[in-house]
Amino acid sequence: MAAAAAGETPPLQANYVFGRAWPDLNEGLSYTDTFCGADAETTASLINFYSENYKSSAPLPGWIHRIRNGQITVDGQVVTDPDMILREGSKLVYHRLAWKEPFAPHLLQVLYEDDDMVALNKPSGLQVLPKGIFQQRTVLAQLQWKEWKMPPSSCSKRKNVQLHPVPVHRLGRGTSGLLLCAKTKLAKVQLASYFAEGAANAEKKRDGTEVGKERKISKFYRALVTGILEHDEDVVTQPIGLVHYPGVAEGLYVACSSGKPAMSKVCVLERLAHQNQTLVQVEIHSGRPHQIRIHLAYIGHPLVDDPLYCIGGQPKFHDLESTSTDISFAYDGGYERPLQPVPGDCGYHLHAHWLVLSHPTTNK
Repeated sequence: MAAAAAGETPPLQANYVFGRAWPDLNEGLSYTDTFCGADAETTASLINFYSENYKSSAPLPGWIHRIRNGQITVDGQVVTDPDMILREGSKLVYHRLAWKEPFAPHLLQVLYEDDDMVALNKPSGLQVLPKGIFQQRTVLAQLQWKEWKMPPSSCSKRKNVQLHPVPVHRLGRGTSGLLLCAKTKLAKVQLASYFAEGAANAEKKRDGTEVGKERKISKFYRALVTGILEHDEDVVTQPIGLVHYPGVAEGLYVACSSGKPAMSKVCVLERLAHQNQTLVQVEIHSGRPHQIRIHLAYIGHPLVDDPLYCIGGQPKFHDLESTSTDISFAYDGGYERPLQPVPGDCGYHLHAHWLVLSHPTTNK
């Protein structure tokens, strides 16, 4: 079966829009830990525990601010003394205050829906899953808030159904287009396996191994890139890995020879010579984070208005060593937003245009 985002009509189109306006503030978050005495020599006090174990969340003065502000409980009691000595097995909870998340669109278009899955048209600027400053303004939250049509009680799928659909793959916050979500546990497992097979096949092809198995899912994107591509088709197999990057705790994905295998097939759709830009279709055979942005930049054609990646598949901000994180902190104790671009920044031109897949239950 096939589904297409805005621009093409899929065989079965639900074609309705849903979404609830975002509250002004989110609900905050709570993070729970249990103190282990094995770490007592280095993390015996409350402030040492948080400042040593969660350096990426806040600088030392920020954690002191949070403790004195009554945002941490130990065994259910609010503690405001940073030097409190922890006991073996103590339950610690850090309560992150509610905050106003940056603007994000809230309406989602349903392109296809049945008892097993739903295909959405995600707008640019909306994050798929909670992360960083976006904990509520996400696709997942809108899926949770909507009342979904459930299979009848007599249907065998009823016991397999989830409370709400869940996304089975990722799209960058700035990427628009098709997002596939599973409505049942079986569909979730099956669809996730399709995407996993794609990554495994990319590695086999890179090693020269024949892949005889027919692909269960194919994803096609459209992208507007800088410059004029010389060849009508190109296959990019540059591995993608993580490097240290200020403001991104887990590191930044870049073109990296020691990274994981990735494969993208690029086809020219239109050369816009007067704008020095090219419209391309990209089929990805694996799903590494920011793969298309990195691969197109790697071959010398970054996405138009991409704030982060430049030629070579590397970040535009090169002087990483001289940019140690500022010790100043925001109102909640956390770090101020980094000045350099980060992966969630939008502006680039990338759209998940269509996909073809075997249905997770009928296999059609």
